[in-house]
Amino acid sequence: MKTYYLALDLKNDPKLIVEYEEYHRKVWPEILQSIASSGIQSMEIFRVENRVFMIMNVNDEFSFDRKNEMDNNNKRVQEWEDLMWKYQQALPNSKPGEKWRLMDKIFHFDDSQISF
Repeated sequence: MKTYYLALDLKNDPKLIVEYEEYHRKVWPEILQSIASSGIQSMEIFRVENRVFMIMNVNDEFSFDRKNEMDNNNKRVQEWEDLMWKYQQALPNSKPGEKWRLMDKIFHFDDSQISF
């Protein structure tokens, strides 16, 4: 299993942020199926102000290229993505059309690193 960390900004509008969170409390079943069939085993999204952060745990068959191809060929996923773009905005310095951006891990700690 591999873990990916991604970030995205939401439009800085409290009403839109509330709507975005409401959609994520009742994600369409077709979207959940698409997530699962792509090899994503678990996904969490966190928010602070208008920045959102996603943690994805994926199986060995997962690839972003395969996920993008699957999404591009799924009309319901495209409908969801178009709807979500109403609430989302690219991070500064993103490429045109780039939404979620991979984050680099810069620190890790576990207590096995410490001896007393």
